[in-house]
Amino acid sequence: MFALDPRLQQDTLPIGDFPLCRLLLSNDSNYPWFILVPRREDVSELFQLDAADQQQLWKETTELAEMLKDSFDADKLNVATLGNVVSQLHMHVIARKREDAAWPAPVWGKHPAKPYSAEQVVAVRERLRGVLTDDFQFLEV
Repeated sequence: MFALDPRLQQDTLPIGDFPLCRLLLSNDSNYPWFILVPRREDVSELFQLDAADQQQLWKETTELAEMLKDSFDADKLNVATLGNVVSQLHMHVIARKREDAAWPAPVWGKHPAKPYSAEQVVAVRERLRGVLTDDFQFLEV
């Protein structure tokens, strides 16, 4: 049974589900930073997903990245799966702007996280509601 890693639960806000992945918003308003987590049990590496799930993960990552590039007017997208701290497989998709707090460096550890206000979370969810496809289900908060 799929369960979200406690560290991801602590550091993110749930947005909803693609067919394969749970979409989370990193609770750091310095950047539009999203995380895709395949809803599969005991998976820490990409190669542990079967071929169909690997293709679906890439499809969802690409769809999210394209949407973020347009919706957040990103200059660059950072897409990565690291897992050095949280071993559960998860894909970071971060919309970067040349004027963001960490540019051009990676976002990790550059600045303390600045949590979203309730109003900011509503605004992000509404922005996403207008651009995510029919295969996405928002979680009610």
